Amino acid sequence: MSSQQPVRSTGSPPPRRPDASMSLLTSVMDHALDDGYAEATARRTARGGKELPKTLRAKLGFAVGLVIAAAVVTVGAVEAQISAPALAKERQELIDRIGTDTAQADKLEANVDRLRDEVGDRQRAALEQHGGEQGQLVGLLAGATAVHGPGVKLVVNDAKGSDGGGDGPRDSGGFSDTGRVRDRDMQRVVNGLWESGAEAIAVNGQRLTALSAIRAAGDAILVDNKPLVPPYTVLAVGDGHRLASEFQSSADGQYLKVLQENYGVRTSISAQDDVRLPPAPSLIVRTAKPVAGSADNRATDTGKGTS
Repeated sequence: MSSQQPVRSTGSPPPRRPDASMSLLTSVMDHALDDGYAEATARRTARGGKELPKTLRAKLGFAVGLVIAAAVVTVGAVEAQISAPALAKERQELIDRIGTDTAQADKLEANVDRLRDEVGDRQRAALEQHGGEQGQLVGLLAGATAVHGPGVKLVVNDAKGSDGGGDGPRDSGGFSDTGRVRDRDMQRVVNGLWESGAEAIAVNGQRLTALSAIRAAGDAILVDNKPLVPPYTVLAVGDGHRLASEFQSSADGQYLKVLQENYGVRTSISAQDDVRLPPAPSLIVRTAKPVAGSADNRATDTGKGTS
C-alpha cells in the first residue's frame, strides 16, 4: 500500500496584518453598533415606523392622556395670566412702601441732625453765658467752638488698587495685607498728631473731642458713628512746621511711612498758614458732674475744667 505524502506549499505565507495585536480595538471599530440595536431598527423599519395602539381601549386611553395633558397646560397658562396683574400690583405696592419708608427715614435723620445742631448751639451759648472767664477756654478744649489758626494738612488715601505684601506693622495686629486704610491706622495718625502738639483736630470735617471714637463697620471707617470715605483729610491746629516735623519723626509717623512703603498707602503732609475746624456736635456727658458751689469757690479753683 502506497502512502500519500503530505503536500507542502512552496509559496511564502500570507503577510501578517499590522493591527493583528489590537484585535479588541479592531473589533470595536468594525462593529461600532451592537447587533441587537441593528436588529431592533430593522424590525421597526419593517413595521413602518413607530407602532401605534391598535385596540379601541388603547386608542381611547391614548386620547384621554392627550386631553389631560392639554388641559393641564391650558389651566396653567390661564392661572399665570390671571395672577400676573396681582403679582405686578403687589410688587408696585412694595416699591411704593419702600420709597415712602425711605423718605420718612431721611426726614427723621434730617430732623435729628437739626435737633443735634440746636442742642449744640444752646450748649455753646450756655457755656459762654455761665462759664465766666474760663468759659471760652473750656469751650475751646471741649471742642464746642469753631477754631482756626496755623496747622498741618495730612491726607491719607488707599493704595491704587494694588495689594501690599511683605513684612510690616500689620502682620502682628490681625490686618490683612491690603492697601486699604484701616480704623487702627487712623487712630495711630490722630494719636500721633495729639502727641506732637496738635491743639485741635478734625477728620473729613468731623471735629474730634475727648469723647470721640474712631471705629470700623465692615470696610468703612466711622468717626463718632459717622462713616467716612477716602481720601481721609486730617486738619490739625498748631505750629505748622514744628507739628509736621515732630509727627514725621514720631513712632506713629514712622508707622505711616511703613504703610506707604509696604502697602502703597498714599500720604501727604504739609504746613498750612490757616486751617478752620468746625465745632463738634453736642456732647453727651453721662459721668462727669459739676462741683456744687464751684462758681462761689472760683477764687480757690485750680484752673482745671471739670467738663
